[in-house]
Amino acid sequence: MLLPAMKNLFTLKLSLILTSLLLLSACSSIQYQGVHVNKQGRTIVSAIDEYDNKKIQELKQAIMTLGPNIVESEAQFVAREAVLYPKVLANRYQLMSPPLYHNVLVNYGKRPRGLCYQWTHDMGKQINKPMKSLQFYHAVAFRRNYWREHSTLVVTAKNKGVADGIILDPWRNSGVLFWSHVKDDKKYPWVQFTN
Repeated sequence: MLLPAMKNLFTLKLSLILTSLLLLSACSSIQYQGVHVNKQGRTIVSAIDEYDNKKIQELKQAIMTLGPNIVESEAQFVAREAVLYPKVLANRYQLMSPPLYHNVLVNYGKRPRGLCYQWTHDMGKQINKPMKSLQFYHAVAFRRNYWREHSTLVVTAKNKGVADGIILDPWRNSGVLFWSHVKDDKKYPWVQFTN
């Protein structure tokens, strides 16, 4: 017969184990087949589904509204890479969902990369090519607040600031691009990142 204190301890341990299993069962590995970057630095996807194609077109149209002189081919390139390149990064990062769980894995050395600032850096390297009409910023919200700080890439028309741009945030939805005009993102107060 278990003593009351031992019974309570046993019940507590069992509850913690069951809760942990429940939480971990909600976590999932994300892997994309048929995606890579070619020698020209363009993301190649064996089959672009209707959802991604629609998202690319909507983002391109939004980028075109950033200013009167946006070059259409630049808007198309940015939109396509912003939607598709996160699939390449998800594979490289051995991505797990949700994002905060993946952050824990990165911080404990169980995954190579995938913190929000790393998404921002890697997306910037892929997308931030010399352009006539667009420029990019590393934006940050809640700077130096360990639990809330978040980084993302922002695209703007040339000579415009972060507040006039569009967020390109693949971290928020575990590799599926979230985009929005900066002013419309009520979750994060974005500003340009400075050291």
